[in-house]
Amino acid sequence: MLKRIKNPDVARALTNIVWLGLERLTQIAVAIGISGLLARYFGPDVFGKWQYANTLLLVIAPVTWVCGAEILVPTIVHRDPRQIGTVLGSAFVLRIGISAAALVLTWIGVAAGFTDPLVGAMLAGLAVTMLFREPFVGVINAWLQSMTYSKPQLLTSMVTAILKAALVFLLVRAAANPARFGWLWALESAAIGGVLVVYYMRRNGGTLGWRLDWPLFKHFASAGTVFWLGLICMSLFMKLDRLMLERHVSFAHLGVYSAAQQLNENWIALALMLAQTIAPAFVYKVNDAPQLKRNIVRLFAMTALLMIGGAIVLDLLAAFIISHVFGLAYKDSIDIFRWAVWLSLPAGIEAIGNLVVLKYQAKFVLLAKWLLALVVAAIVNLIAIPRMGSYGALAGLAAGYLAAASVNLYYIRFRLQA
Repeated sequence: MLKRIKNPDVARALTNIVWLGLERLTQIAVAIGISGLLARYFGPDVFGKWQYANTLLLVIAPVTWVCGAEILVPTIVHRDPRQIGTVLGSAFVLRIGISAAALVLTWIGVAAGFTDPLVGAMLAGLAVTMLFREPFVGVINAWLQSMTYSKPQLLTSMVTAILKAALVFLLVRAAANPARFGWLWALESAAIGGVLVVYYMRRNGGTLGWRLDWPLFKHFASAGTVFWLGLICMSLFMKLDRLMLERHVSFAHLGVYSAAQQLNENWIALALMLAQTIAPAFVYKVNDAPQLKRNIVRLFAMTALLMIGGAIVLDLLAAFIISHVFGLAYKDSIDIFRWAVWLSLPAGIEAIGNLVVLKYQAKFVLLAKWLLALVVAAIVNLIAIPRMGSYGALAGLAAGYLAAASVNLYYIRFRLQA
């Protein structure tokens, strides 16, 4: 055990996991605090509109995920360190162009009145995050992930999250218009991007050193297309519950459902962050099939234990958490939350299995998987939501995650067979 801990890759991964845990705890605490403040200040109806605006953003934002981490991180890992500036620069130019276009089109849609006026006003500010998240934060974070050293990004996220919570509190005390709150998220993303750019420049001799290489730019644009479509399907699947539920319930009921899911998604994000931080050391860099298979089995077991343990605790504390965070107006969120937290188990298993798909760049497997999950969830939602309401939406998510995890397990068995 001591020899393993002294291994540089293992030591970096353990340190990364510690920082990941601290960042997740901070984000969960901040999310709980902000959700509680906004839910009480807005009330269920306006809070439902706020959550719907966030849902629309998270459906639009995947358009900016072209040349995602699944392409960029392995490219950085296998490239000569002297070529990193070219890799990051080419990815940045591609992402900033797509992000700017997505932002302009979103604003045009808001101005054209394609959604509720208050939802549109909230979305207008939230959408600015697209201009900073993927072009700046995403590119530099991919570089950090390739070194299994996410501390700068995690620390920055923690500090800005706390500052954002303080600003939300001040706006609530000032009785600010609900439409103004979205701009705080834009400010947060800009701050994180700025700090990471400064950090990168300090590590790079005081210069950014990013250069555009047209062949690499074209490669990122073409090689990542199938992955990109797959990730769009993934994001749409994860928000399909609220998109379809909104057609059958009031914004007030959607606010009650979203209150539970707001907390639950921060918990599920732990599985995704855990997978991202350990991928370079324990999956991407391992070429021996038997060793990789052993690593994946251990990661499955560790993730399952973590998700089950956490779900049990959150299930038991559901009434306490919901009543103290959101208040009596959201008491119907308690049972929804108790069921929702168990989605972390299939979500975590799927996230670990997905690492093998990404390692071997199985882009068509990724696309087929999330397309299947999206179709399965849509069918279940169509049948279950009219009959079961919010619980039908949870059933759709569960069915989709199980479908995606099943594809992963089949691919792992096929790819790593002895």
